[in-house]
Amino acid sequence: METKRMKFLRGMAIGGIAMLIAACSDSDDNHETKAADNGKAAHAEKSSNHAAAGGHAAHWAYEGDGAPHAWGVLKEEYGTCGTGKKQSPIDISTVTISDISEIEFHYKSTPLELINNGHTIQANYHSGSYITVSGKRYDLFQFHFHSPSEHTIGGKSYDMVAHLVHKAADGQLGVIGVLFKAGDKNKVIDKLWANLPTESGQSNTVKNTRINALDLLPVDLTYFNYSGSLTTPPCSEGVNWMVMATPASISAKQVKQFTDLFPLSARPVQPLNGRVVRVSN
Repeated sequence: METKRMKFLRGMAIGGIAMLIAACSDSDDNHETKAADNGKAAHAEKSSNHAAAGGHAAHWAYEGDGAPHAWGVLKEEYGTCGTGKKQSPIDISTVTISDISEIEFHYKSTPLELINNGHTIQANYHSGSYITVSGKRYDLFQFHFHSPSEHTIGGKSYDMVAHLVHKAADGQLGVIGVLFKAGDKNKVIDKLWANLPTESGQSNTVKNTRINALDLLPVDLTYFNYSGSLTTPPCSEGVNWMVMATPASISAKQVKQFTDLFPLSARPVQPLNGRVVRVSN
């Protein structure tokens, strides 16, 4: 078992994922800054106005009165956001190299159903698609996006991330994080963005159009694994996180299409609190 940072970097090189550090090079800083700063003031003003209207408590948001630092006190049921010890996202910089189960994907295509929930774009998934990890089945029921990526690697974020949300028969959630790095256009996201619902609460079901979440995945399915939480209120813990080590590609234009609607949609990284992050050998 290797836990020291230098051993981690050497282990990644041996395992063929040394590209992680290169992918998080200084050349990415502009993408991160744009995703965080684009329209930031307007977003904060919108959150503050929402909180002030009628004297109601602030709804959770990424800026203003309802920003992540306040989630734990906005509502009683959000308390875990402030007191939890196994919160997500985290920075992935020190890992344990070990034998972990491969993810077995059993995804089918599904009708294109998108919803703008006011925080992100979500694609709902029909039943019948699932993954199996260490003999446990998790059924896929939706995926959604954040920009910049919520999990960071070596302190660096990516331009966007897709969270594929699954649920097991015992109620445990399993979330796959697919990181996206600006480069070539992503064909699946191109199909999604062509049908974007642009207003909060708006949904869009596209006839005769199907998508397959399998097409969002990178070719290399090496992943980081740890126990965490939802990254939005109520921040429930016990989530089995599987963050893909290799990013998929997305164009800068596609990122901008999303951030024009949601200038900032990422919770800051949370303390690791002694948790072990594993990666396959």
